[in-house]
Amino acid sequence: MADPIKDRKVYDALRREGASEEKPARIANAGAQKGRSAVGRSGGDVENYEDPTVEELRDRAKKLGLSGYSKLKKDELIDLLRNH
Repeated sequence: MADPIKDRKVYDALRREGASEEKPARIANAGAQKGRSAVGRSGGDVENYEDPTVEELRDRAKKLGLSGYSKLKKDELIDLLRNH
């Protein structure tokens, strides 16, 4: 079976820095597809987590398949969503 990670070096470096499994996979695969410099130039859109309500943040966490968010305060939910 083929490795789903297209740029293992980038993926491993990001994981060593403490990133979750999902984010480094997206970055590594985008870099392999478009070229690392193209991905770096394009950057990414950062979601604004300050404006939504706690309930909306919980819905976002649910859609992402996260767990343990039901009793978190807003700032804790934001941290969870940014760093999953």
